[in-house]
Amino acid sequence: MKPYYLIPLIFLPACSTAPKLALQPEPPAAATDESAIRYPELVRAYYVGRYVDPNDGLVMHEQHVVYRVEENTRWNFHPGPADGVVPAPPPARDAAFSPVPVNDDILAQVNSQRIATAQIMAQVRVLSGALAQFQAALHQTKTNLQETAVLRAAVIEMNQRLDALEAAQRQEPPPAISTPTNAAPVSLGP
Repeated sequence: MKPYYLIPLIFLPACSTAPKLALQPEPPAAATDESAIRYPELVRAYYVGRYVDPNDGLVMHEQHVVYRVEENTRWNFHPGPADGVVPAPPPARDAAFSPVPVNDDILAQVNSQRIATAQIMAQVRVLSGALAQFQAALHQTKTNLQETAVLRAAVIEMNQRLDALEAAQRQEPPPAISTPTNAAPVSLGP
């Protein structure tokens, strides 16, 4: 017996292949104004007459046109018209209005942060009170320093006066000054 009946079984898998996915290219997008998306580059033409090359005195340039790119192309960041081709971005979700994920670890962390914040705030109040006391003491010290300077100047002035008075007292009294009179001297004898 010849296995001819197995030959169609060999070709059977070839007929039963899955259809291939055919990819169709997208149709071209609607024509858009490219100046609304990107500014074109700005090129200017300059007409130059004859001139000698500044790098080589043996070379002369004939009259010609020089093209210079004044501005390169760049993106247009201005918003397009209201019915523009570019759709508006979806509104961003505000994190303040999204529900907080609930998890035991997260709750433990939040509670520890609250306790730490409360402790820091208490320390801030204590430090603020101490700073206020320090500033009051500093102000009082400045006032005392000014008063001490005034009193020291007054004491120095008094010492100088006292020294002047003591020096004047130590000096011998000046001789009595006799004043001449027109009267005749009185004689004490008979």
